[in-house]
Amino acid sequence: MNLSDKKKHYKAEIEKIASSVYNGEQKQLACYILDNANADNIDSIYTFITQRVKLGFTFDAAPEVNHNCISLVRHNPKLTFGNIGGEHKLIIGENYDALKNLLVTYTKDGKGLIDVIYIDPPYNTEAAKGEGNNYKDDVEAKKFIYRDKFTRNGWLNMMRERLVMARKLLSDTGVIFVSIDDTEQAYLKVLMDEIFGDNMVDVMVWRKSGVGRDGKMKNTTTFRKDHEYVLVAWKKTVGLSKSLEIPNFQNEYKNIDNDPRGAYKAGSISRKEEASNPNSPNYYTVTSPAGKKFTRQFDISEDEFIKLDKDGRIFWGKDNTSVPAIKIFLNEPRYVTTSSIIDYSNMTTTFGSKELDSILNEEHIGDQIRPKPSPLIKKLLQISSQKESIVLDFFAGSGTTGQAVMELNADDGGNRKCILVTNNENNIAKNITYERLYRVVNGKGTKGEKFPWTYKLDQPYLTNNRWEVFELEQTELKIDDFDKAKELLAIAEKEFKLLNPNYDMKGLDIYNQLASLNPYKATDTDKKNDKCN
Repeated sequence: MNLSDKKKHYKAEIEKIASSVYNGEQKQLACYILDNANADNIDSIYTFITQRVKLGFTFDAAPEVNHNCISLVRHNPKLTFGNIGGEHKLIIGENYDALKNLLVTYTKDGKGLIDVIYIDPPYNTEAAKGEGNNYKDDVEAKKFIYRDKFTRNGWLNMMRERLVMARKLLSDTGVIFVSIDDTEQAYLKVLMDEIFGDNMVDVMVWRKSGVGRDGKMKNTTTFRKDHEYVLVAWKKTVGLSKSLEIPNFQNEYKNIDNDPRGAYKAGSISRKEEASNPNSPNYYTVTSPAGKKFTRQFDISEDEFIKLDKDGRIFWGKDNTSVPAIKIFLNEPRYVTTSSIIDYSNMTTTFGSKELDSILNEEHIGDQIRPKPSPLIKKLLQISSQKESIVLDFFAGSGTTGQAVMELNADDGGNRKCILVTNNENNIAKNITYERLYRVVNGKGTKGEKFPWTYKLDQPYLTNNRWEVFELEQTELKIDDFDKAKELLAIAEKEFKLLNPNYDMKGLDIYNQLASLNPYKATDTDKKNDKCN
């Protein structure tokens, strides 16, 4: 297509755009810009001026922050608990500010040190109101705080700023999982495509309701929503491993031809002739040792088939006249690619609620708390983490991720380290997150309470774990207050060493790197204490 035809084509495409997105004046300006484009830049210009249309929404460059206030993690030894063993961190405070602190402590030479991130953010529905995230109505959405209900763009802006920082925190082989439902799934997928890049984001479907769940639904045209989603993104390289499959029904494995590699069973590698596509590159003819020909579509190339046949890994049946199959040996490790569908009876919302109830008992749990089941998080960690991985959840909620990390370490002897971040709105951090972790580690509540939950018979509690607790503290810092900045730098070095023992303090610009989001309005107490307002 020559330059003139391209201009006509692109201008015609612009005219098709709905006027609610581009009005007449905007379209006229876009066409004027295209008229002045040349052959070298016309494609880039068209992409640039239609970017807003492709996304369907726009994002602000950065949230509003208070540049006279910094937010710094401060260790709280009174809340720290546990024994020698897994060293984990719980940070209580606004997660935007916490991520800024983590960007300082868990990146090195510009590269992130976090291996796995799982988050269960607010779904942008009214249901989130009772989940400890109910900021007052007069707090504006532009502040990018964690609140129960946004306009769609407000919610996406809130997520964007946190996901941008999350990507920076990920190691080159790191992976992030984000739970979401139908309310924002499609928009979040587009947003994550923008942040992580095309072909770097995938979607898993999670069956959240048990099979056979019924209920009377009158006068409705919608489906019963038995599923939610887990969006998965990688930073640079694919971070998911394949799952080891243990052979079932070992009596099915035979050694009909006395293969020196031992017992095997036959696995299909082709389609039936009537279901084959003659245009497929893997449509070819093979001949059995007895001379019988088979023409069909195979799952492997013809060259690979020939190599496997020479290696004796193709099974032709007892009399060498059967449809060729591949030998699957009993004594060889088998790996299967992880399915995009998560469907297990112990990974439902009902299981998650019962699990939390058995740990905290009803007096701690509000009606709207909907915790994810720990087996779900363990499944995601099994396919994405190594035994020494660092796992982060900055929408920690009820603390399921922390419990899942400790359980997986107990299962496979791992030494994964977990970092949880949660605010304390409605006391969710103290009454839910902290209390849950304390109980599953110590076998009793913070006030000595008993509860029915146990991990397993030979290990009732996850005692080989220690949780260091930090709280975010806001401090006023004016740009010309160099003495105070020096004092805060000394404090930061000490706190960051506790947050990450391997942290090496180099060139920290405390004023800019730790500028606080500061979503709270000033209170009389804050004013008396000169708290940034």
